[in-house]
Amino acid sequence: MILNKDRALKVAEFLLQIKAVKLQPNQPFQWASGWQSPIYCDNRITLSYPNIRTYIRQAYSEALLEYYGKPDIIAGIATGGIAQGALVAQELGLPFIYVRSEAKGHGMGNQIEGAFEKGQKIVVIEDLISTGGSSIKAIEALKAAGLDVKGLIAIFTYGFTVADENFNQVNCPYVTLTNYDFLVESALKKDYISESDLESLKLWRENPADWRK
Repeated sequence: MILNKDRALKVAEFLLQIKAVKLQPNQPFQWASGWQSPIYCDNRITLSYPNIRTYIRQAYSEALLEYYGKPDIIAGIATGGIAQGALVAQELGLPFIYVRSEAKGHGMGNQIEGAFEKGQKIVVIEDLISTGGSSIKAIEALKAAGLDVKGLIAIFTYGFTVADENFNQVNCPYVTLTNYDFLVESALKKDYISESDLESLKLWRENPADWRK
């Protein structure tokens, strides 16, 4: 879900400007999954640009309050959601914890790091949603620890149907600051892509596994 079109376009513009997102329909990237992709996204790059980092922190916070209201605590998902989550927690004056992909194999064996209490309302921060797999694992770990997960918010989503299905299965809503459609719209306006690229970009989003085969 996108709550604010102007904000979505602005975030998309920033991501393209600093090459946190790259669009190359004619020179595709290869993802770890083996998919050929016209897009590569690394939102961690936003942290290196103070003005953009500030805008995204504030956009996260505004969208979070608009959709979920103020929770008791913020959780970031390792690794991309940790820095973003800590910034949001600071902006909102809230405690912060983070969730590992799996429990540590030594020490206390924690999967969730930080102080929390059962029953606390929590909003989860992620930087990117693709299929939603890593996010779902974190949400399940937080629920298993007795936390009341109100939902998740991320910077960007590709808009895959499988992500919606995965979040529905764990009964967790999610919101993103921008998405693939707004990114393509912004890229076309700013001449990062041409009209002739649109069909290829549309086909990839509809069937990424078989694109270019």
